[in-house]
Amino acid sequence: MNRLFLAVIALGGAVFLAGCASSMSSGAYSRDTARQMQTVYYGTVQDVRTVQIEGTKTPIGTGAGAVSGGILGSQVGGGTGRSLATVGGVVLGGLAGSAAEEGITRQTGYEITVRLDNGRTVSVVQAADIAFSPGERVRVVEARDGTTRVTR
Repeated sequence: MNRLFLAVIALGGAVFLAGCASSMSSGAYSRDTARQMQTVYYGTVQDVRTVQIEGTKTPIGTGAGAVSGGILGSQVGGGTGRSLATVGGVVLGGLAGSAAEEGITRQTGYEITVRLDNGRTVSVVQAADIAFSPGERVRVVEARDGTTRVTR
């Protein structure tokens, strides 16, 4: 029963962490960006390179891992041994939770270099949700906060 409970907690934590990641997709807009005027530039794709976008590193992963590790550690031994196992479980669980969050939220992206019609060359990194090819005509959309995306 305890193992099933712990497995459910671990799975729930992984799902929770995945839900915390903000989207780097060209089609996803934050709530604050919606209904805001954005500047649109037109240009031609010069180069597309595959990159890795780092995952998030928040206290949520560390905390979830520490709680899970503490629960697991408290199931070991008795007396002083149990206390040491609990502390060790908290520390190791926190490290594992932090690493798991970063790994779960890491994603493949594209670095898209665009030569704008005004002569300027820009590079935008975003999620690899839409494939672009050199020579393709695109729009570069820039929000007031500097958030930029490449779209068709």
